[in-house]
Amino acid sequence: MSTALTIPPELREEYPFESHFMETAGGHQMHYVDHGQGRPFLFVHGNPTWSFFFRRLITHFSGRGMRGVACDHIGCGLSDKPQDFEYRLGQHIDNLERLVLQLDLRDICLLVHDWGGAIGLGVAGRHPERFSRLIIGNTAAYRSQRMPWLLKIAKTPGIGQFLIRRFNAFAGLTPNLGAADPARISDQTRQGLLLPYDSWEHRIATYRFVADIPLDEGHPSYSTLVQVEENLSKLRDLPTLLLWGEKDWVFTTHFMTRFQDFFPDAEVRSYPDCGHLLIEEKPGRVIDEIEAFLS
Repeated sequence: MSTALTIPPELREEYPFESHFMETAGGHQMHYVDHGQGRPFLFVHGNPTWSFFFRRLITHFSGRGMRGVACDHIGCGLSDKPQDFEYRLGQHIDNLERLVLQLDLRDICLLVHDWGGAIGLGVAGRHPERFSRLIIGNTAAYRSQRMPWLLKIAKTPGIGQFLIRRFNAFAGLTPNLGAADPARISDQTRQGLLLPYDSWEHRIATYRFVADIPLDEGHPSYSTLVQVEENLSKLRDLPTLLLWGEKDWVFTTHFMTRFQDFFPDAEVRSYPDCGHLLIEEKPGRVIDEIEAFLS
């Protein structure tokens, strides 16, 4: 059964897309946007955003002969938020793979952000023949031991779940901590970003995504991340653009440089005055960079 969450009228102009749902292998309803016609442009979000994060890009590029597709991972956005789902990296990759195959997307331009990097590039690594370009922004898709102390607290069993699910300490702080200049994030944008995460039950994924970060070999998602990392070599020859907000305190420029080891020919555009939410801070500049890359 699909979520009862609806877009309020004041956000409809910002997010005017028709809702579509796909049933996952576990029987849950995953929401996605499928807007426009033409070459597919697949957007994959991380934690704690959702397809709303890509609204301007979907609108812009669907008006220029492309088909904007953006899912909400299970537990996020307008998708189901089951309390008994494991919320593992492999499950998110499987769900996105199911969507790509069900829609039979080919010649895909892929844009990934945050935890969407491991998910989206995980699918691309399984089906490299379906992807033609990569846009990678403030994310990782390989093993790393780097984790800021705030994330370590959020990942701590008990206290992390209490802070995130009781007080919305993860999604609620993102519009401020994720921007180099929080004033760039409008009240309407804040409302949209936080809309799906309004209760203990609806915040389950924002906690589970953090808990699922695999730092050691004993973690259930470690082997999945190793496979994602190893499959990056299959994508090495694809035209790639790295878009980075340099003031991201989680995915610092170290992660951008690490991606250059996997994609040595990648174009790099970094913004010293932007943070994790680069797409929200300077949407016009981001659109211009992508336009130039695609052309």
